[in-house]
Amino acid sequence: MKTKTTTRACEACAYWNKLEDDHGECRRHAPQTIAFEVDDEVKFESMFPVTAAEDWCGDFTKAD
Repeated sequence: MKTKTTTRACEACAYWNKLEDDHGECRRHAPQTIAFEVDDEVKFESMFPVTAAEDWCGDFTKAD
């Protein structure tokens, strides 16, 4: 008996935006704000989480 396997990794998800061969942005939720210090000043940047192509999560939705 054969079973069908489904890859539920980021690279096969409708919410994933490929940036490089093995990394991309997860666009399932709004960008996250990150605070960091540069030259004694606090800077803020908003960005989508970067994930590896083989990463996965519970919000997976198969891409068309």
